Amino acid sequence: MKTPAPGRTHSIVLVLLSLAVLQTTKAQKVQNDIDIYSLTVDSKVSSRFAHTVITSRVVNRADAMQEATFQVELPKKAFITNFSMVIDGVTYPGNIKEKAAAQEQYSAAVARGESAGLVRATGRKTEQFQVSVSVAPAAKVTFELVYEELLARHLGAYELLLKVRPQQLVKHLQMDIHIFEPQGISFLETESTFMTNKLAEALTTSQNKTKAHIRFKPTLSQQQKSPEKQDTVLDGNFIVRYDVDRTVSGGSIQIENGYFVHYFAPDSLSTIPKNVIFVIDKSGSMMGRKIKQTREALIKILSDLSPHDQFNLISFNAEATKWKPLLVPASTENVNEAKSYATGIQAQGGTNINDAMLMAVQLLEKANREELLPAGSVTLIILLTDGDPTAGETNPSKIQKNVRKAINGQHSLFCLGFGFDVSYSFLEKMALENGGLARRIYEDSDSALQLQDFYQQVANPLMTSVAFEYPSNAVESVTQDAFRVFFKGSELVVAGKLRDQSPDVLSAQVWGQLHKENVTFVMEFRVAEQEEMFRSPKYIFHSFMERLWAYLTIQQLLEQMVSALDAEKQALEARALNLSLSYSFVTPLTSMVITKPGQEQSQVAEKPVEDENRGRRLHPGLMLFGHSGRDRASRKTGGTLKVLKSPARFGLPGRLPASPPPFFRTTSRLVLPEMTSRATTTAPPFAPVQAPSVILPLPGQSVDRLCVDLRRPQELVNLLSDPDQGVEVTGHYETVKARFSWIEVTFENPQLQVHASPEHVVMTRNRRSSAYKWKETLYSVMPGLKVTMDKAGLLLLSRPDRVTIGLLFWDGPGKGLRLLLQDTDRFSSHVNGTLGQFYQDVLWGPLDTADDSKRTLKVQGRDYSATRELKLDYQEGPPGKEISCWSVEL
Repeated sequence: MKTPAPGRTHSIVLVLLSLAVLQTTKAQKVQNDIDIYSLTVDSKVSSRFAHTVITSRVVNRADAMQEATFQVELPKKAFITNFSMVIDGVTYPGNIKEKAAAQEQYSAAVARGESAGLVRATGRKTEQFQVSVSVAPAAKVTFELVYEELLARHLGAYELLLKVRPQQLVKHLQMDIHIFEPQGISFLETESTFMTNKLAEALTTSQNKTKAHIRFKPTLSQQQKSPEKQDTVLDGNFIVRYDVDRTVSGGSIQIENGYFVHYFAPDSLSTIPKNVIFVIDKSGSMMGRKIKQTREALIKILSDLSPHDQFNLISFNAEATKWKPLLVPASTENVNEAKSYATGIQAQGGTNINDAMLMAVQLLEKANREELLPAGSVTLIILLTDGDPTAGETNPSKIQKNVRKAINGQHSLFCLGFGFDVSYSFLEKMALENGGLARRIYEDSDSALQLQDFYQQVANPLMTSVAFEYPSNAVESVTQDAFRVFFKGSELVVAGKLRDQSPDVLSAQVWGQLHKENVTFVMEFRVAEQEEMFRSPKYIFHSFMERLWAYLTIQQLLEQMVSALDAEKQALEARALNLSLSYSFVTPLTSMVITKPGQEQSQVAEKPVEDENRGRRLHPGLMLFGHSGRDRASRKTGGTLKVLKSPARFGLPGRLPASPPPFFRTTSRLVLPEMTSRATTTAPPFAPVQAPSVILPLPGQSVDRLCVDLRRPQELVNLLSDPDQGVEVTGHYETVKARFSWIEVTFENPQLQVHASPEHVVMTRNRRSSAYKWKETLYSVMPGLKVTMDKAGLLLLSRPDRVTIGLLFWDGPGKGLRLLLQDTDRFSSHVNGTLGQFYQDVLWGPLDTADDSKRTLKVQGRDYSATRELKLDYQEGPPGKEISCWSVEL
């Protein structure tokens, strides 16, 4: 057996967003390396509260000491609750302590030179935890990590995301996700960026009204890229999305082991009109891609305004400028004018946040004094900035004070920080003090989409001044029970403890304001009946609702600390710390200490804060961790531990796409006359053969197809529409460049829009948008629709007994977007559009007597000249294959 070179490090990396990921730094031969022989992920989601256990078992197959690294990325809202290593039968646990005490222990280890260092950083959605351990030849190590999180409802769905990247074949790899929702599961869908048709056989989903079980258990052969290679195909995301059944009532109260949780999200309420001021930073630091993406997002957001809304724009650098002197209705004329204004916003100068914010408040106050705000409407201010204040008032504390005094609890402020040069803590405090929240917008290709996504979350207010009330003799220790605004697609959550002598029936009332009236919801729940729902051990972990209550209480206390004064802040911190220690949560106030018995060495895992990453420029795949300088061969099994945080702000690179599915021949109603052997026309000498705009499959043909090129200056094109199938395809065609700038496919059921551009593909479902780069493997299954994309960049949208639509970004000659159609015989008789017309009754004229490579094609009473030509078939990816087809120009 070959002995690995001294000092070689082998990493086992487990990355978690709402679940987990496993990876090695290099793909090595199993017999010479740390072998992951078992990896299991078990996630139990009980009433939105997710309890996830990741267990990884490894063995050192080499004949020398090796180092295994266990790395976990957690959602920012998740709390680690337990970690342990079992090395040759001995368990080494992590202990959770107050941060000050843990840091003292860690600092002492550093002073002795016995610790490998600590890195704290945050990513876009995650925080990172890492432990390394030296493993003797033939020795085994079991890593186990547990974390918990309350899944937040985002634009009408809860989401669990699993990233899988073992980079070696794993003999026993299994993921189990159990979901139990007493309200009933309204929809459930899965998505993967590594799934192949072969791997899909290892995925099973079972579901009834209230329970779902998703299992992924691939065999070794299913994990292999090919029979000849030992490399794994598992490399990417696995996502589960779901929502629950809802009514217009006061929500659902659920009770377990003496604790209750109240979920409130009535989706069927009417949207309240809003008055919104967009405050846009146009300082010099916004120059380039930032301002371009801001303009793009703002134009899209303006299009989404309701005609009942009022709005205005303020752009600022060293000075603030308002677009209009007053708020204006979101009429078509005003929105179009605002889009023109937004298009002309240019970046230059300083950053005067104070004056811009006060101008926004003054606009709303003036409108209120003059009774120009509709009764019962909601007032919002949305600030977007990428830097610290440099003009006017520059003291952050004074700006916060000025804004708080001006708003005076009358309006909600939402702050968006673009990039890492802005003080996130400054924006977060200012937003929380004024009834809103802060969000970081990451500098990336999808920044405009991030802005649009945020706006969609606040675009539809349904209730204001929402308050929950329970009998004081029945409950205690209730979490936040008053909320300024409830937005469509979100959910309000209140939890508490039942008193020892509480009544058999728990009653609750929810008050709030709709657009033009007040509303009160009253409900009652029998305690015994509710508790009976949570007695299935397969889906429930012990005392989960008590832990949900503790989790929610801690999160709210930490949020309140951001804007609290010193005396109040200390009291909030003491409560949060006590709960964190009592329930063993790693929070910003506690740390996990991992100590190797027999050696005075400690490692500390801490929860980072957002601004720790300020100013950092990181690259995809960067791992921030050091290595111990000790001679590995002189250490016993167990060795040095390292615990640290490392960023993932640009997402995780290296997704391995699946093989492209075969593109099979289809049929249609188009009738093609029989070809003769003399049809041999070729392209002119030295002229490159081009790929046509669209290739349409013909019925009953094994080789021939209809190649369609768009030549007329028509820009927006209705390519095809079939109302019976509930599908429409449109495109924007650039005549000068002879290419599509975008193609959009819209389905009625399920409601889904797929927007393809040369940059990426954006899928929008229930106002929730996700962006995918071309050639990223994608496998998404939702009710009634499957979406796949392979490494060649072929995106297929298929439905049972329906036409399959394909989209492709072609890199060959005639570079650009291409459209593909399969199963065209399934079009209904009502199909229409520029391409849809070819699936109605079509007649071919006789061969041209002078040139049998030409003939006439009559479609719906219109004649088209068809020519036999050589074209590039783009369906199998670059460089393409030359085919002979009938070519038609439209």
